[in-house]
Amino acid sequence: MAGIVYLISTPIGNPEDLSIRALRVLKEVDIVAAEDPGHTERLFRHYGIHTPLTSYHPLNKEEKTAVLIQRMQAGQTVGFVSDEGTPLVSDPGSYLVKRAIAAGIRVIPVPGPSSFLAAVSASGLPTESFVFHGFLPMRRASRRQLLEAIKSDWRTQIFFEPPEGVGQALRDLALRLGNRKMVLACNLTSSGEEFVRGTLKQVTKEWGRNPRLGVVTIVLGGCPTRRGRRKKKRAGNV
Repeated sequence: MAGIVYLISTPIGNPEDLSIRALRVLKEVDIVAAEDPGHTERLFRHYGIHTPLTSYHPLNKEEKTAVLIQRMQAGQTVGFVSDEGTPLVSDPGSYLVKRAIAAGIRVIPVPGPSSFLAAVSASGLPTESFVFHGFLPMRRASRRQLLEAIKSDWRTQIFFEPPEGVGQALRDLALRLGNRKMVLACNLTSSGEEFVRGTLKQVTKEWGRNPRLGVVTIVLGGCPTRRGRRKKKRAGNV
C-alpha cells in the first residue's frame, strides 16, 4: 500500500505557532524533506523531534523526488516542509506533489502559518479579494510587464521581496502604479514584527531611513479609480 506525503506548515517567526497536529505529524512520519535541513533542525531541537531529515531544493528535486516516491510506494510516509510557513507558497515542492499524485500517492496538507495571509489580515487594506504574486520578477522587463498587467486591477496586491531589493521594488511600484496606500509587513510573528503603513512615497522614504532585515511582505492597495467604480456598481445593484 502506497504511503502518504504530508505538506506541513511551520512557523514563520514564532515557534509557538506550530500546530499540535503539525507537531504530531512531524514526529510520526518516516522522513521529512526540508528546503534547508539546517534551518528545520533548529525547529526540531526546540520541540524534541528526532525524525530523519533530507534536503529537497530546486537543484536536487528530480533525484530526491524519485527516491521519496519509491519510499512512499513501499508504504512509508514523508513530511515536506519549507524553511517557514506553508510549503509550495513561493517555495519548492510542486514537482514532488505532481509526481506523487501521478503515482497514486495521497497528498495531505497540514495547514498553519502563512506570511502573506498574516500580512494582508493585519494590513488594514481591503481583504474581500486579493492577489498574491510571490516574489517580484528580478528581470526588469518581466517586472515591468507584470506591473503594467495589474495597473488597473482593483484588488489588493501582495508580493514578497528580500530586504536588499525592497527599495528598488518600492520605486518601481510607485513609477508604474502611482502613489497608492500600502503596508510593509516585516519580521512577522517574531519579536521584531513591524507594519510600516502609508502611501508608497511615505513608505519608500521611511525604508530609506531605516531598512529592515528579513523577507518583507508588500501589501499594496488596488487601483483606487477602478475600486471606486466597482463600489458604485455594487451599490447600484442592491
